[in-house]
Amino acid sequence: MATNDVDMPDSVDADDPQAEPLMEAVDDPADADMNDTGVHAPITEAAEPQDKQQEEEDSMEGTHTWAVKDISTNREAKRFSPTFTIGGYPWRILLFPRGNRQGAGVVSAYLDCGEPSAQPNNWTRRATFKLQMLNQIDPSRTISKEAAHQFSPQANDWGFTAFATHAEIFQRGAGFVVDDTIQMCVVVKVDRPEDLYYDSKKATGYVGLKNQGATCYMNSLLQTLYNINYFRQAVYHMPTQEEEMPSTSIPLALQSTFYKLQFGDASVSTKDLTKSFGWDTMEGFMQHDVQELNRVLCDNLEEKMKNTKVQGAINHLFEGHTFNFVECINVEYKSTRKESYMDLQLDVKGCKNVYDSFVKYTEVEMLDGQNQYKAEGHGLQDARKGVLFDDFPPVLQLQLKRFEYDFQRDMMIKINDRYEFPDELDLDVDDGKFLSPDADRSVRNMYRLHSVLVHSGGVHGGHYYAYIRPNTSGKWLKFDDEKVYKESSKRAIDEQFGGEDETPPPAPGFTAPTLKLTKYSNAYMLVYIRESSWKDIMLEVSQDDIAEHVRSRLEAEKAEKERKKKEKQEAHLYTIIKVARDQDFHDQIGSTQFFDLVDHDKVEAFRVKKQTTLGEFKQMMAEKWNVPVDRQRLWTWATRQNRSIRPSSILEDKDDDTRVCDVREHPNGFARSLNQSELRLYLEIAPDGKPMRPFERDEFLLFLKLYDPVKESLSFLGSCFAKLHWKLQDLLPLLNSKAGFPEGTPLEVGEEIKFDPQVMVEKLHRQQTLHQAQLEHGDILLVQPVLSEEQQRGLKHPQAKDFLNYVKWRQTVHFKKLDNPKEEGLSLELSCKDTYEEVSSRLAAALTPPLDDPSKLRFSQQNNYTQQPKPQPLRFPHHELLLPDMLSQSQHYGQAADTLYYELLDLPLQELERLKTLKIAFHGEKAEEVGQHSVRLPKDSHVRELLSELRSLLPPAYSSRPLRLLEIYMSKIYKVFDDMDDIENINDAYWQLRAEAIPEDQLEVAEQDQLLYVYHCAPDQQAQVHNFGDPFLFRVSDTETLADIRPRIQKKLGIADEEFAKWKFAVICSLRPPDYLQDDDVIASKFLRSGNQYNAAPDSMYLGLEHIDTLPHRHRHHTNRLSHYEKPIKIYN
Repeated sequence: MATNDVDMPDSVDADDPQAEPLMEAVDDPADADMNDTGVHAPITEAAEPQDKQQEEEDSMEGTHTWAVKDISTNREAKRFSPTFTIGGYPWRILLFPRGNRQGAGVVSAYLDCGEPSAQPNNWTRRATFKLQMLNQIDPSRTISKEAAHQFSPQANDWGFTAFATHAEIFQRGAGFVVDDTIQMCVVVKVDRPEDLYYDSKKATGYVGLKNQGATCYMNSLLQTLYNINYFRQAVYHMPTQEEEMPSTSIPLALQSTFYKLQFGDASVSTKDLTKSFGWDTMEGFMQHDVQELNRVLCDNLEEKMKNTKVQGAINHLFEGHTFNFVECINVEYKSTRKESYMDLQLDVKGCKNVYDSFVKYTEVEMLDGQNQYKAEGHGLQDARKGVLFDDFPPVLQLQLKRFEYDFQRDMMIKINDRYEFPDELDLDVDDGKFLSPDADRSVRNMYRLHSVLVHSGGVHGGHYYAYIRPNTSGKWLKFDDEKVYKESSKRAIDEQFGGEDETPPPAPGFTAPTLKLTKYSNAYMLVYIRESSWKDIMLEVSQDDIAEHVRSRLEAEKAEKERKKKEKQEAHLYTIIKVARDQDFHDQIGSTQFFDLVDHDKVEAFRVKKQTTLGEFKQMMAEKWNVPVDRQRLWTWATRQNRSIRPSSILEDKDDDTRVCDVREHPNGFARSLNQSELRLYLEIAPDGKPMRPFERDEFLLFLKLYDPVKESLSFLGSCFAKLHWKLQDLLPLLNSKAGFPEGTPLEVGEEIKFDPQVMVEKLHRQQTLHQAQLEHGDILLVQPVLSEEQQRGLKHPQAKDFLNYVKWRQTVHFKKLDNPKEEGLSLELSCKDTYEEVSSRLAAALTPPLDDPSKLRFSQQNNYTQQPKPQPLRFPHHELLLPDMLSQSQHYGQAADTLYYELLDLPLQELERLKTLKIAFHGEKAEEVGQHSVRLPKDSHVRELLSELRSLLPPAYSSRPLRLLEIYMSKIYKVFDDMDDIENINDAYWQLRAEAIPEDQLEVAEQDQLLYVYHCAPDQQAQVHNFGDPFLFRVSDTETLADIRPRIQKKLGIADEEFAKWKFAVICSLRPPDYLQDDDVIASKFLRSGNQYNAAPDSMYLGLEHIDTLPHRHRHHTNRLSHYEKPIKIYN
């Protein structure tokens, strides 16, 4: 299975846990036309009739809704919807009600292609889809996520591992589960087959930007800025140096990106640009805010433009000025100031259109009552405060406030309300009511819409794309990552207003209600250009605007790319011949090569036509290396059964007329490479300028290596011919001579046989014949001087075999601090046979200062996909764990990691893992938090021991007070722990743990009394009750009325009389409206008595204190796994 989080349903380890969709499939071009040859017609040609085009698009789109019954009682791990057909293809919804990862606490949802057996051979199709879990009470809270995918037999489903959390959908009254049924809906748009081969350049004249994973927000902004021609020209004119590299220079990287967009024919990579920002791979998979990136990027460029000929270009384009004033009503006093802005943040909520937003932006605020203005020399005064505009910039950037903080829900929400914006924006409307008294009224503030940046998705992620009108023709284009499409103005403008869509009517024979579903794709940023400035801003930009050295470099890159493309197209006509020589053996052996003779990827490669003969190829080598043909002899290589690769067979002079393509296919010992486009050869060169000596049938070729045990070095000695009847002692004089040793130096000689899976070196004896040693062409002899026992003392690797074993198993590992993973860290050369304890000891000794106890180290593996530490550290091994095992789980697509992260513990890891550490918030008498504590106890402890340990950390006043432990989530009490509950199963990562002293009136609760759950609450705009603040338990007797308990609650919480008088009290039960209480209502009679002294469960009934939340909002104590989307964006260079 394959996913886009978008994550893989099975056991494949994806990068970013529970990520939102990283990209969305592009829409079909609304105005695309095909000519008779099947090629997309140019943008200037007429489009297909609208009705015909719409009919084709509708046939490729469809919606299906699936009622998933028994959602809480059905124990099936995964469930499929009935198969449905959209675009002529079968589809199913695949649901994992309990997630497809253990302990995730989420619902996983995917779009599946149906039974594999029902698919044709080698099928593939691309589709954009939107998965929804319908909220059956409040459709505006429907969960919706979008993605796009190329479906195939290898990736036949795609979707979201963390589609929704159990906490949000199974909460009583949330509206997702009704009658134990959830409604899953999917909207699918299948790309037409020709879209798979769509050429943006041919169809539109423009190319797209490649998505690095979640960089669609950046792509949409870059396309917008690029298509503001004045901005593009300013970037081209930024000074850069010839020796600079795009990956380290933002101006050069941006120039390169823009140049390729303007003059290239294919989608452009942004990797050099993001590298120049100082971003690592992880940043490419993190969704950021396009508005934030716009400000950060423009600020960075403005700084880099200072003291250059384009200084002030950014301000010239985007800077406007506001007139801020405060004017006293009863005295003659007025304060004014002028401020600049680069963009305007406009309210969407409560506004129907852009004009309403400007009215709201400039409306006057009255400063009176407790909010009076302190006027210098006049004290506190009633005043009018407001803002008007001194001027608007040539390019007006409007940031629509689609996201805002909901104080009642204590969370960010997206506003998907309908919000209209015009094609032409007149900011002189109503006699210039938005302008200040000092504004220049001669400037006509009439603007034309240039760009609409769209966000599709929700708060925690989604997809960005842009509609842009890049020239005066009025044609709109959709820039969606790699693809660019022609679009109608209706789709670019009207369909991006947001609001609601109605579900399509059911198919004949089916009945289903028509629902209004929120449109999650809507305009997020608007760019307008002043009509009078349009020609100046949208000026012509040519190659002459970019520096010669940049143009030359990019043209060279383009030419190289074309050359490689041509090579690829003509690859079937050519073969690659890799020729190794003794010089390559000298260069590689002992430095990069230790086993066998050579790395064939590092030798000279010739690209020759397959029809070339060996004789012609020899002539090529003669010209290349100045080696006459009569001094050349070619050998083919053979891969032996033991996986060693050695020269094997001679290509004789009689083979000179043989074509190189036939050499590869020769049945009698010629090379048979697994890569059929490659041929590997060894070139033997006759010494001393002499012709090549004839080869005698009873001799064979040996290669010689020298090992120096003192220097621990390996080198290539050369080669020699030997005869089978020779004894080893007959070779010793030649070996001494080649090694440069005195004649008669005792030598130890062994044959290097193999290195995989184990190093094998077989010692040869002086009286042994070479035939008895079973030597043949290409064998390698390892030579070293004989050492006495005394000489061997102190040597790490006295024998060549020892050294080769060391080389085989050695690995350089990079260690980085877990709390500072970007820091350089340190590197150690270890052995793959090192155990966990040995690795810990080596690292402990290498730290500064050294760590006395290596057992206080804990390691975490690296996720190669994100280049970040994995969230779960390695546990202490209870069996032998070797270095490869510590690293192996970090592999990604065959790429082994070489990085471990470490942290220093305050006690040995093995001891720590026997303990449970819990973070507990201690609350005082007013239910307010007064402190945070970490308590560490053995895992088999109970809550009683936990509270006893906590008591020792509290002030003396609590030394004898009984305590209790509560489980809190979203300002509700979900559990009051029993003293004998085990602590091992308590989760403080998701829930907040709260401890408190038990009030005296709750120590002994009489049978007629009740302990009620009391929560602070407030209704939202949809009349849904939302909780906030600190909940608490409250004792009531069976006769107490609201009037009786009011003073007790006010005293407990310490609320002032004036504020407390505004509070309302209600009995709240899920799925029912609040039951507001009157002073004479008997409280206990409103609650059903349970067997537990803690009456009323958090998801059933509680006493609600309804009032405005005036307290400052804190971050929740539980971990939000989606919080990485809120990471601020930074450009480091």
